[in-house]
Amino acid sequence: MNTDNNLIEYSFSFNELAVNSSDVAILLGYPDGILPEPFAVYLSDAMKKAESFCDIRGAIHYINNIHFPEEKGLLNVLGTVFTVGKIVAHELRNSESVVLFVCTAGKEISDLAQNLMVGDNPVLGYVYDVLGSVTVEAVSEKIHQEIREMANSSGELITNRYSPGYCQWSVADQHKLFSFFPDNCCGINLTNSSLMYPIKSISGIIGIGKKVKYRQYTCDLCNLTDCFYRNRHKEK
Repeated sequence: MNTDNNLIEYSFSFNELAVNSSDVAILLGYPDGILPEPFAVYLSDAMKKAESFCDIRGAIHYINNIHFPEEKGLLNVLGTVFTVGKIVAHELRNSESVVLFVCTAGKEISDLAQNLMVGDNPVLGYVYDVLGSVTVEAVSEKIHQEIREMANSSGELITNRYSPGYCQWSVADQHKLFSFFPDNCCGINLTNSSLMYPIKSISGIIGIGKKVKYRQYTCDLCNLTDCFYRNRHKEK
């Protein structure tokens, strides 16, 4: 990985993400995986319909030019200063380069979930909403693995992925992060209040270097209670 400012876009099918229905069941509140009706039928139908979704996408921007200012909690990427907070800055501190990423489960599943929840079948809408969350996490994990393989081929390691709004990183930095990508990249747009649309989208950063570390679990780093990983690990 020695090409500065390298932008790569990805497109995924639902099937190649290998979305685990047990993860959906856990977030629906059934850690044993045994879903009562109508959840079992709804989830089965939703998983089948998701196979037809064609807007599951992601993009990465690889950047060599980074440094950490003297003031703690900051990261300078090509002259853009991110207020990542002390936790994220500490986790990234040995990075020699970074990858910024955006990804989405797509407009189809996001809109379907929202329309059903405010329409005549909120339970089915909730199933699609949770499936959308699990799907976009699977996309980010797929991209993370792609970055790991590229880094390993150069004898480098990677960190965990970190997103604005988590671990004390200001969500307002979404606008700075998105400035490194073309407008409407992967079909994702950002509101003035830094929210992403489609809703089931994720953005963030991954550090790369010979001395960085990857944590198996990072729940001890923050106190968020509505995090996908915290809830999944807690139930498991």
